[in-house]
Amino acid sequence: MSFDRRTRIEEMRKADRARDRRNRVLAVSLSAVVVAGLVTFGAYTVLDKADDKSSDRSMSDDGKGGDSAAGEKDDKDLATGPIEGEKSWDAKKLTRNHVETTVDYPMKPPVGGDHSPVWMNCDGEVYKKAIPDVNAVHALEHGSVWVTYTGDAPSADVQKLADRVAKTPYSLMSPYKDQAGAIMLTAWGKQVTVDGADDPRVAQFFAHYVQGPQTPEPGAACTGGLDGS
Repeated sequence: MSFDRRTRIEEMRKADRARDRRNRVLAVSLSAVVVAGLVTFGAYTVLDKADDKSSDRSMSDDGKGGDSAAGEKDDKDLATGPIEGEKSWDAKKLTRNHVETTVDYPMKPPVGGDHSPVWMNCDGEVYKKAIPDVNAVHALEHGSVWVTYTGDAPSADVQKLADRVAKTPYSLMSPYKDQAGAIMLTAWGKQVTVDGADDPRVAQFFAHYVQGPQTPEPGAACTGGLDGS
């Protein structure tokens, strides 16, 4: 083998070794880039999920992102404890006979007693005219809350109360000329006069007595009776 040939072979070997080194460096560099990318993506994913959970917790806490434990607790609290200014009658002394005649009730609006065999429809009914006491009392027997008001009640309050009643099964509302307060709420054996639609006792009374423990006939129908027309 000549010197020139040996030289060429040695140069080729050097070139091969140099190429191998470049390939190894390139491979290591690419691996580092891939690893860095994976780490960055993983960190972003973790942070993104953490943000989502934090957002979910925030919406739950402020009551806008679904039912919260705090909201449920508030609802339960409304249905417990005394209602300021509420009047109560002994349920055992409130007779429940069906009669075809008018009844002279000792309180206005009546909270119970003998009544018509036909109940007043109370599936969120808002009556614009006065309704018969004897039919309304039968609705109370079925576990409804009856909201009544006089001409002294502010129209804005009347509208707010009508909106509440309209979306509440086992409730009804009507004007009542001769009652003592401008706005009154009545259930079987229970009654309270409130200051307005935003009075917290309104929500309390509904929570206590819509199909509440005072109901003589829980689950009885609130439709199929007298409709006020």
